[in-house]
Amino acid sequence: MNQPYHVYVVDAERSSREALRSYLETHGLRVTTMDGAAELLRRMHRARPDLIVLDMALPGTSGLQACQKLRAEGDRVPVIFLSARDEEVDRVLGLEIGGDDVLGKPCSPRELLARVHAVLRRALVPPGLPMLAMAPVTIGRHEFDRATRCLRCGERLHVLSTVEYAVLAELVSNPGVAISRERLLAASHSRAEGLMLRAVDVAVMRLRKRVEPEPGQPRYIQTIRGHGYMFVPATEADGTAAPRREARPLPGPLAQRSRRGMPTGALASPSMNTV
Repeated sequence: MNQPYHVYVVDAERSSREALRSYLETHGLRVTTMDGAAELLRRMHRARPDLIVLDMALPGTSGLQACQKLRAEGDRVPVIFLSARDEEVDRVLGLEIGGDDVLGKPCSPRELLARVHAVLRRALVPPGLPMLAMAPVTIGRHEFDRATRCLRCGERLHVLSTVEYAVLAELVSNPGVAISRERLLAASHSRAEGLMLRAVDVAVMRLRKRVEPEPGQPRYIQTIRGHGYMFVPATEADGTAAPRREARPLPGPLAQRSRRGMPTGALASPSMNTV
């Protein structure tokens, strides 16, 4: 029988963390509460949870700093931030630093539960079950290992954030197909807001810096203007670059249809490759 998911709730406000603990446990989760980042980081070396609910503004070491430290150590544990400040810059920073979702405080326990399940569906397999073996995907000089959520280049290994992983996994699973930003968002987050759409663009820019020989002129992760992005793998014929095709102007409806069904190897024009 599978064990319940284990969630850490880290919040300096006792009433808040106990209310969340009670609700999450009522709905089948195992919950451990703590009041600071120092305790969280100590516990992470003894028993890793399936997910962390983490207040951004903890006293001493903040939640943001704790998450940054975990990501720097290569820890991919999913993190949902709680933020008392309803400001765009805080939410964007939380996602850029490696968080998987951001929820305002005070939060609805019911909404938090939905977010927890959404993040777990994206990030994990059921407890006790092995992760399915998936062949790595070659992207230039890099290999993207979907099973370990890593990019490898020679001996160098980079652990992707959940947003970066979700975006890249969706793209490489559909080579030559233009994927909308909304669809990439759905693979990465639980709600489609303008702010979160920009988080997809940020993830793409970070991925390009990793895998593209010239990030300003991307070869593998192409931009489809007004729509989204497309992964264009190298072909056996050229080894490192697929041949470019001259695009012919198409009337509006045909152009829209063409974007959704571009064949592998077809490239967007250079003007389409900026985020």
